[in-house]
Amino acid sequence: MVENARGYVMQETGIKRIWAPWRMRYIDGTHQDKGCIFCTKPEEDISKDRENLILYRGKKAFIIMNLFPYTNGHVMVTPYKHTGNIEELDNEEILEVMRLTQFVVKAMKSIINPEGFNIGFNIGRPAGAGVVDHVHMHIVPRWVGDTNFMPLLAETKVISEHIFDTYDKLKKALSEQGEL
Repeated sequence: MVENARGYVMQETGIKRIWAPWRMRYIDGTHQDKGCIFCTKPEEDISKDRENLILYRGKKAFIIMNLFPYTNGHVMVTPYKHTGNIEELDNEEILEVMRLTQFVVKAMKSIINPEGFNIGFNIGRPAGAGVVDHVHMHIVPRWVGDTNFMPLLAETKVISEHIFDTYDKLKKALSEQGEL
């Protein structure tokens, strides 16, 4: 018998279970926020940053974790300006998005030690954008062997750490780097 984090006693059967309960909101469609998440979340009080997964607030852009990540540590750097067109961002906005990308990559290297990164924008629905009307840079840490049979056979991604545990580690690493 094994006691889990919530105190439930479970029979050990040899079968490993994958727990990612926060993803149910994505699967059942109840994750649909009212309005643009990249506009509404930073408008909320800073005391809700952990709940909203906002890691850092800059002058022109901010860093937010992806609630439905491809891999552990998947974050996005987003300008405050609401636009789906990258060409509508001014030089200061573009520069801050790139500086925040460097900032969070450095933090990730210090705490989760990825072997590589996928970094980029998905502009437009055909390019894979989940939020088409607000550009955002994806930073996805990668490890050799982090792709496996699960997405193919079970249409499932395995995220190895609870999202708030990752949030706390990244928030601490960003704080230790100081301000931009």
